[in-house]
Amino acid sequence: MAKRRETKQVSITDLAKQLGLSVSGVSRALNNDSRISQATKQRVQALALQLNYQPNHLAAGLRKGKSKLLGVIVPYIDGRFFAVVIKGIELAASQAGFSVIICQSNEEVAHERQNIETLLRAQVEGILVSVSRTTHDFAHFEKVQNRGIPLVFFDRVLPGTEVNAVLLDDYTGGFIATEHLIEQGCQRIGHFAGPQHLGIYTHRRQGYLDALRKHGLPVAEEQIVYCDPITLDAGREAMRQVLQLPERPDAIFSSSDAAIAGALQVLEEHGLQVPQEVALAGFSNEMFTSLTTPRLTSVDQCCEQMGEAAVRLFLDLQQASPPTATHHIVLQPELLIRASSLRNS
Repeated sequence: MAKRRETKQVSITDLAKQLGLSVSGVSRALNNDSRISQATKQRVQALALQLNYQPNHLAAGLRKGKSKLLGVIVPYIDGRFFAVVIKGIELAASQAGFSVIICQSNEEVAHERQNIETLLRAQVEGILVSVSRTTHDFAHFEKVQNRGIPLVFFDRVLPGTEVNAVLLDDYTGGFIATEHLIEQGCQRIGHFAGPQHLGIYTHRRQGYLDALRKHGLPVAEEQIVYCDPITLDAGREAMRQVLQLPERPDAIFSSSDAAIAGALQVLEEHGLQVPQEVALAGFSNEMFTSLTTPRLTSVDQCCEQMGEAAVRLFLDLQQASPPTATHHIVLQPELLIRASSLRNS
């Protein structure tokens, strides 16, 4: 069978050669420039139509110093949170005339560094990033800042860095989830904590601690389990660990829905009733939280609003010349109360 011959895309240079015109003259004719005669415009447009010429808007944008591309780096896109954040980013970016390039770091800082290089080579006009679990320093982001490219962090930032960011009030999320468990009569509330070099997890843990202190409950360090990564398997192992304590917890607040789902599995294996014997609350409002039995109480993270706010902040930074001081946009969480924590109903 003969190979199908691929049709070469017609360029503006091809049009210029066939018409005996300069490239700039053809470009002006296609853009209806008043300096070009009507007869020439008609010749150019007729040939462009005949040869199915498609303008390269990206190349044209780059010549003007504007790619209209926005880079996004996330740790992963499976699960509800980052998928819905990206939905918000793409919606707001599209309305502003931008296309989005999405990269995944897969929770690896080395991959995150490669993502930065890829986006810089693509000449994006801005980068929105949620750092990986293994990111401990800011060095690779300095290259972005040094080029004057707006850089906006969302959800995850490194503590102690002065950056533009859109964040959830994770402290309040941890506080209201823990206080809800206390109001349900729970007295020994354990906590599954995420990697403490990431601010989201330190703030959730601090909210948990302050809720206990507000209500006069002791902080039992042996009931706090640090999980890195904070996954389903980590939650299973953490639940097994606290069940071996002389006084097992009567509730768990987890910084991750995945870990609290693991806890639910172990409690079922041990024949312990949820929430009557151990109440559960998680964080992120992942899709599966409304599908388990019982359904899992969780803190909603305003995912779509976070994505939209990150794009708005990028657009504000792009207009600011010279750059202004760093900005933080803080979104307020909502506790979605479901059967896994409801003792008093």
